[in-house]
Amino acid sequence: MIFEDLELINPILKALKDKNYTNPTPIQERAIPIILKRNDVLGCAQTGTGKTAAFAIPIIQLIQRIEGKEKGKPTLRSLIVTPTRELAIQIDENIKSYSKYTSIRHTVIFGGVKQGKQVDALRRGVHILVATPGRLLDLISQGYISLDTVKLFVLDEADRMLDMGFINDIKKILKLLPEKRQSLFFSATMPDNIVDLSRKILKNPEKIEVAPVSSTAETIQQYLYYTNKDKKKHLLYHILKDLTIDQVLLFSRTKHGADKIVRNLKKKNISSAAIHGDKAQNHRQKVLRQFKEGQLRVLVATDIAARGIDINKLRYVINYDIPNVAETYVHRIGRSGRAGEEGVAISLCEPEENGYIKSIQKLIRKKIELIDDNPFPQTDKPMTDAEKREWNKEKQRRKQEFFAKRREQKAARAQSKSFRSRRRY
Repeated sequence: MIFEDLELINPILKALKDKNYTNPTPIQERAIPIILKRNDVLGCAQTGTGKTAAFAIPIIQLIQRIEGKEKGKPTLRSLIVTPTRELAIQIDENIKSYSKYTSIRHTVIFGGVKQGKQVDALRRGVHILVATPGRLLDLISQGYISLDTVKLFVLDEADRMLDMGFINDIKKILKLLPEKRQSLFFSATMPDNIVDLSRKILKNPEKIEVAPVSSTAETIQQYLYYTNKDKKKHLLYHILKDLTIDQVLLFSRTKHGADKIVRNLKKKNISSAAIHGDKAQNHRQKVLRQFKEGQLRVLVATDIAARGIDINKLRYVINYDIPNVAETYVHRIGRSGRAGEEGVAISLCEPEENGYIKSIQKLIRKKIELIDDNPFPQTDKPMTDAEKREWNKEKQRRKQEFFAKRREQKAARAQSKSFRSRRRY
């Protein structure tokens, strides 16, 4: 099948041709006709399957056909809610590409930046609004946005939305939407809480399930190194000595860990930067741009920050920390090998992560190829349950000491500030 078979309008077909899109992915092939027929959709699809185009293209066409020739200030007709700033920006960029030969107006709003430019765009009017939940509710409360005219509602990455604690925000948004609307619900996984939420949003939906989360693309070669915790960074340097590994998306479990990895890589003169929730929005966008332009060799990311990173022809993904949720592994390595391209996923496993590897291999129903030529093999044994309990106790004690010290420092700064203020008067 080609895109012309989906009865898309010429302006969209022209835009797709500019992006060298010829054949729709399975989810696009199935979802676009259903959405164009104005039916609700319950979609289960992992990242890298072309999900954004599957809902963005028909939304653009529906609005263009009805309101494309109308002059004056556009009316908000479609709301797309997604969990992270990166993903929201990515969706908006795709809408810009697909709609460039139409009269569709769109914008994106998200937190972590000043709202001025976002408010200005809303005042000029848009047909399609891409938003993160917090900033959306904030601007609604300030009177800058009304959802009364929305005809098409999309909840994207629903499972990640719930993982990040947005369930109450989603319920508030649903109460503000018109009862009569078309709703599209997309999630990479379908646990019970996601199914329950979908029932509250959708009416007689058509279910689409493409590339279930237990599958990994056949174009991705997967490799595994077993090593010790204290040797991981040395093993990483050893791997990166191969200069054909020119650009890498590397996953860290924590924000602190991501920053530490970057510091160590820079000591070895390896250009790198971290992207996670504690980084300012302008920094995150700058780093992403540098990585896409090839100025950085290694981009270190946490899982939440990486959701929405879409880099054409990215070949290498490294799991510096093995995820404790097997499905997360599939999402991570799916950042490479997109759109039929070849990809390589390399995982570095320390003793405490051995069990995670077993869970991953059980989920994907295949053994990950073990690399025997490893100068830093795993020699340590996993901790016993008693050792883990003691380690967790010590970790908790250090954490309490850290926060107690921070509270003392904060109180001391406040007292010093109060003293200086009294002296001025």
